[in-house]
Amino acid sequence: MNSLVEAVRDYVILFLSENLSNELVFHNINHTYEVVAAAREIGSQCDLSDNETLALEVAAWFHDCGYANTYLGHENESKKIAKDFLENYGCENGFISSVLNCIESTKYPPKPSSLIEKVLCDADLYHLTRANYPKYEKALRREFEIFLKLIYTDEEWLKKNCWFLSEHTYYTDFGQEVLSKFKETNIQMHCPK
Repeated sequence: MNSLVEAVRDYVILFLSENLSNELVFHNINHTYEVVAAAREIGSQCDLSDNETLALEVAAWFHDCGYANTYLGHENESKKIAKDFLENYGCENGFISSVLNCIESTKYPPKPSSLIEKVLCDADLYHLTRANYPKYEKALRREFEIFLKLIYTDEEWLKKNCWFLSEHTYYTDFGQEVLSKFKETNIQMHCPK
């Protein structure tokens, strides 16, 4: 493993375990682990350069650190945390910009432009493909209630959730050709016809 990735991983794991609220039942350290793993998987299918792979993985580790400080606008906080770390580590400005642009691209609605931004956006919503998808949407609903004071009836939540699943599209070829099939299965299973 690259020494920068190792340093970032160790820093982020410690940072998140010390600073994240226990009420973050979706955007917790497990989500970060899953997004990093998904970014590696999707990235491996995308013919990325070593430098792009490095920026992608660093961005995946940092992308939700801002939840330690705020719920809304966490991406800007994540970018500050990443920037401080990477500058102190001695990374070049161009590399830091790539990482920060990746994190920025995950803001909703996502607007990825580069390939690594597309990979990170797909990785961030990889959970839409999982067989245990209901566990994720229940956790997200709980966070919306706690942090955004958005309370939905079961019917409203089902409608909102199914709309999101149906409207969402993956950006990478791998996302469109592989991940979307698994997501489609979740639509079939969890959304009324």
